Amino acid sequence: MEDGHSSPSLFGTGELIHDRRNPKGKSGHPPVAPPGFVGLHPDKRIRKYYRHLPHWRQEGATYFVTFRLADSLPKAKLVELKNLRAYWEQAHPEPRSEQDWEMHAKEVIRRTEACSDEGHGACHFKERRWADDLRDRLHHFHGVRYQLNCWVIMPNHCHLILRPFDGHELEDLIGAMKGVTARHINKALGQSGELWEQECFDRIIRDTDHLQRIVQYIGDNPEKAGLPRDQWFRWIDPEWQQAGWTF
Repeated sequence: MEDGHSSPSLFGTGELIHDRRNPKGKSGHPPVAPPGFVGLHPDKRIRKYYRHLPHWRQEGATYFVTFRLADSLPKAKLVELKNLRAYWEQAHPEPRSEQDWEMHAKEVIRRTEACSDEGHGACHFKERRWADDLRDRLHHFHGVRYQLNCWVIMPNHCHLILRPFDGHELEDLIGAMKGVTARHINKALGQSGELWEQECFDRIIRDTDHLQRIVQYIGDNPEKAGLPRDQWFRWIDPEWQQAGWTF
């Protein structure tokens, strides 16, 4: 069932961002918190669980999320990560500290970040129809189950900023977005199997300084990856733009 929220007009120019101002005030600091942003609260309960990466959950918080296609990393990189994990587990036996997990997560991201931008795999989202499809999934429950603030769709992965509403788990929201797009692509291409890497990277955004760095990272990603400008598929909530938050 559609939620009644129309999808943003995106393609044609490749982006919606026309205001190129630096999102910092005269003091050199980011502007005030944009509408609806909720950073990490030092006194509220945090739920934690671990897979290959650590995952923190706090009610009402805003998250930075990255998810990628299953073939976005070459086999050699997957072997490297497997060996890294084995070495880390041996060097840091249970019980592992938060610092152990944090350092491991940073190393995994460091080793995969540039590789993801090299364009490995099928890169389905180079095609406008599939980038359109993922865009529509991202916005489908915006304002109903979550507040969607910012995103970039890269050829084989996606970065976004999102705040789940009460009663909705981040895993369920992202899983639904990925699941619908996977069904559409697999059906159209006559294929089956896992389209997406199962585990996402996610992090609670601490404060406006942390948020500003993430917004700039998202906005810079297409140029950093060397994509032509007509493939800069990115978006920021217009209310955030009005508050001075731009790429």
